[in-house]
Amino acid sequence: MYNPQQVKELQTATLKWLNNKNISVNEVEELRNILRFHENRYYVMNDPLVSDFEYDSLYKQLEKFEQEDAAIITRDSPTQRVGGGLIKDFPKTQHLVPMLSLENSYNANDLVDWDRKARELSKLDTIEYCAEPKFDGASISVIYENDQLLRGVTRGDGETGDDITANIKQVRSLPLSAAFSKYGIEQIEIRGEVLMNKSNFKKYNDLIMEEGLPPLANPRNAAAGSLRIKDSKEVGRRNLEAFLYHVSYHTTTDNRQPTTDKRKQAPQNSNDRTDIEGLKNQQPATSNQPLTHSGMLEMLWNLGFRSPKKEMKVVKGIEAIIKYVEEFETKRDELPYEIDGMVIKVNDLDLQDRLGMTSHHPRWAIAYKFKARQASSKLLGVEFQVGRTGAVTPVAKIQPVQVGGVTVSSISVHNEEYIREKDLKLGDHILIERSGDVIPQIVKSLPELRDGNEKTIPFPTTCPVCNDTLYKPEDEAVWRCVNINCEAQVVERIIHFVSKDALDIRSFGEANVRKFYSLGLLKNVPGIYTLDFDALGKLEGFGQKSIDNLKAAIESSKTQPLHRIIYGLGIRYVGETTAKTLAQAVSNIFDFADYTLETLQQLEDVGVKVAGSIYEFFKNEDNLHMLQQLKSVGLELQSKKAAKREGNFNGQTFLFTGTLNQLKRSDAEEMVEQNGGKIMSGVSSKLNYLIVGDDAGSKLEKAKKIPAIHIISEDEFLKMITT
Repeated sequence: MYNPQQVKELQTATLKWLNNKNISVNEVEELRNILRFHENRYYVMNDPLVSDFEYDSLYKQLEKFEQEDAAIITRDSPTQRVGGGLIKDFPKTQHLVPMLSLENSYNANDLVDWDRKARELSKLDTIEYCAEPKFDGASISVIYENDQLLRGVTRGDGETGDDITANIKQVRSLPLSAAFSKYGIEQIEIRGEVLMNKSNFKKYNDLIMEEGLPPLANPRNAAAGSLRIKDSKEVGRRNLEAFLYHVSYHTTTDNRQPTTDKRKQAPQNSNDRTDIEGLKNQQPATSNQPLTHSGMLEMLWNLGFRSPKKEMKVVKGIEAIIKYVEEFETKRDELPYEIDGMVIKVNDLDLQDRLGMTSHHPRWAIAYKFKARQASSKLLGVEFQVGRTGAVTPVAKIQPVQVGGVTVSSISVHNEEYIREKDLKLGDHILIERSGDVIPQIVKSLPELRDGNEKTIPFPTTCPVCNDTLYKPEDEAVWRCVNINCEAQVVERIIHFVSKDALDIRSFGEANVRKFYSLGLLKNVPGIYTLDFDALGKLEGFGQKSIDNLKAAIESSKTQPLHRIIYGLGIRYVGETTAKTLAQAVSNIFDFADYTLETLQQLEDVGVKVAGSIYEFFKNEDNLHMLQQLKSVGLELQSKKAAKREGNFNGQTFLFTGTLNQLKRSDAEEMVEQNGGKIMSGVSSKLNYLIVGDDAGSKLEKAKKIPAIHIISEDEFLKMITT
């Protein structure tokens, strides 16, 4: 639809409108063309060039011009319709009721103004509102008929979406049947959001990165892409979830249509306030159907749906709403899933009908958007860093930009294949995203904006630190420096060894490791235990108290259990759980030098790849020499498995899932081990107890299929400890 020259011109015009607030109304048609262009990129091409916040800013400018002078409104203005076209992949299905967009707000003043309009239109002094999270996933519409799931549809252009019923059935939080007939409902259309929670997103990214594939940019893209996969089994593998949050249409078993069906007959002009009183006289819902939005969410929850019943809050007046949404934003990163704002709705369903809709959005709801977490920037350069396992990671240096309240100037671009997949070039304009505490990601490059001066990113053939030739295993996407004496690897190994989850040598953080190494005071891991404290005492900032604290921490680390030492060695693929398995398998760490690959693979949760890594580590003479040095300075390399802990949980296996309310996960696992139990890494027939916290995911669903597993709450677990 748009050729490369038009794309470049429209994107240039976009930047002009975003950066200049004093543009004349005479140029409004250019603004309409810009918005049409970006709608096409978003809805048709599925390849946006601006963030949601930037698009909304442009849309609001057009809205403002048209509100000030209705004569300039055209029939094809972006403000006069729901959305754009569709990508033709799946069968198309028309929604029973159009899926309109919500009006967006970015500050308290917007909410106050929206409340004022609602009160004026309804002639009420105070309105009761319901606030709930604005889930950052893929919008869907599902239809149930005679208590059975009939169809699942994507949002599409708002009028018509893709029929994704087969894939929707793979979302286990969505029941295949629900007893709507108990509420006198025959057919019902429900709106919701399909998403991938943060934990499952990380696990899925780890999985595909192990397979040599580039990671997905964010959970939203993961969810949206998953719904369009033609292999439904693969959809099921991605552990998607669905939140259902709005009933858009329903018919009753006695053929009466309740007020929720009448919304599509509401006034279509945003300034038209006629017929509002007339809507009051519509036929009411049957007596056992909810009369409020919060009641609808409660009904959905009771029928087995994942509705935001726990997250919602009903309050009177906009001031209480403002307080709640601002408080909720501070908790945003604590949630197990991504949200990008809050949705505020008039709670009374009859009042929703009376307020009606414009042609673009309902008057009875508004979205309060949190601080933007996407932004545009420019790729200025790439540096190559070497990690403790020798992996060479390219790090993009970008034009500093604020994203989610943080200034971002560096972003990992993972590996050579990732750079090729994203089509990144030096000098490219890029779109970046940061979600909570997640490391920022480059969503994509914007090749449409290239001017010919961009350059291919050259990947080194030798280590940028020690200059040894790089090596790339056939089954990996990462280039590696295999020189274990490479300075960069040595420093990273020391940092890992002293870290909290390994030897936990306090006062010996990353900054001190780098400082001591650069001064020649520390050369390798065993050197931690032979530090020249007299030399340290001469350094600025190292008084006697600091020296004494460091000495004590180093000495204390010598008695750390074997599993911490194994984890601290930094063996590839060996995490904390595997390290505990290994520590229990031997009497002495040097026993692993005699283990075969087959013997290692017989250990629990040790597969081919992990076994190979462990085998190679203990066949390396330099590594064995390092272990001998650690033994000579006093580290306990013997296993304490003989002194097996006795307690209530002897011979029992445990696994935790979801968010615990009373205990930290690490503390709970320690309690199991102190009582003679064992922590499992996944759900299998060998698992005895699954302790379920809030927002439990796929582990719970899998455990339900194995009758031998006892599924208990955190409180029940604590009772087991004390009895």
